[in-house]
Amino acid sequence: MVFTRNKSYVYVLLTALLVVLFVISLVYGSVSIPLGEVWNILTGQDAERAAWGHILLQSRLPQSCTAILAGAALAGSGLLLQTLFKNPLAGPSILGITDGANLGVAAVMLYFGGSFGQMTGLAINAYLTIVLAAFVGASAVLGVIIFFSTKVKSNVILLIIGIMVGYLVSSVISILNYYASADKVHAFVMWGLGNFSGVSREQLPYFALFSLSGLFIALLLIKPLNALLLGEMYAANLGVKIKRTRFLILFCTGLLAASVTAFCGPISFIGLAVPHIARLMLGSSNHNSLLPVTLIAGSCVALLCTILMVVPGSNTILPLNAVTPLLGAPVIIYVLLNRKSIQYFN
Repeated sequence: MVFTRNKSYVYVLLTALLVVLFVISLVYGSVSIPLGEVWNILTGQDAERAAWGHILLQSRLPQSCTAILAGAALAGSGLLLQTLFKNPLAGPSILGITDGANLGVAAVMLYFGGSFGQMTGLAINAYLTIVLAAFVGASAVLGVIIFFSTKVKSNVILLIIGIMVGYLVSSVISILNYYASADKVHAFVMWGLGNFSGVSREQLPYFALFSLSGLFIALLLIKPLNALLLGEMYAANLGVKIKRTRFLILFCTGLLAASVTAFCGPISFIGLAVPHIARLMLGSSNHNSLLPVTLIAGSCVALLCTILMVVPGSNTILPLNAVTPLLGAPVIIYVLLNRKSIQYFN
């Protein structure tokens, strides 16, 4: 069952949870930092230990900010796709956009050795090369999907085409892995585990620019998304331009998914599961409230994942994609078992 709750209560609850999780993510880690010292460091005062200041400002603060942005971006893109295709199992990776980013990174890491420098003579570091490669790969697949969206009227057929494109891209990645050396394959596998801590303070503004741009576009699509809940024919009668709206949704989803994958690697389940969590909390499919709640919930889940990655009592940090299924899979199972009793697209 979906329980209808007061919208203001949900906003306050999620916002408070977001603040609490953000503070915990700064305090808790392989090295614990007292809350008072965290406050002193953030306010520019001297810390008891110099190492604490470096850990907080150079590692944990950028990681927490990255998680907030990435969680919102993935959750928002998942909600847009689920509304567009009216499919509760649609997510950012379903159209092959994430696979396209993976292909770009695989080509760089497995073929060029992580850098274009030796091939082009340009002074481009390995991290920037990987980010650019992921954007190029995701943009290429997005371009293909948008092209087919102009030729195909049925969202179901477009969804199937996206899945097939993803399979084709995955096949190319498998071939590249087969011919690559063991150390390059290992590096690519490690990148594929996902990581919020890979974005430094210097790189964070660029990630924020791309992700916030996509989120801004998503907020502008609230009215067309609500109209699409009634069906494309009703939406068209209400004045919604279906082709343009579909293009904007696909472009926005591609921008959000590509941004997160390029900077953080492929991250599973957040984009798929969080929109369902938001619907269950609100008991509504109205995007005026559903989209903002989804974005905040996505940030909360991403922060919670960063906390759960730290194994208590040790210096071990689990891979991000080893933690996200622990939160996301039970939600999806619940949705599948209660699909008939839950009205998602009304």
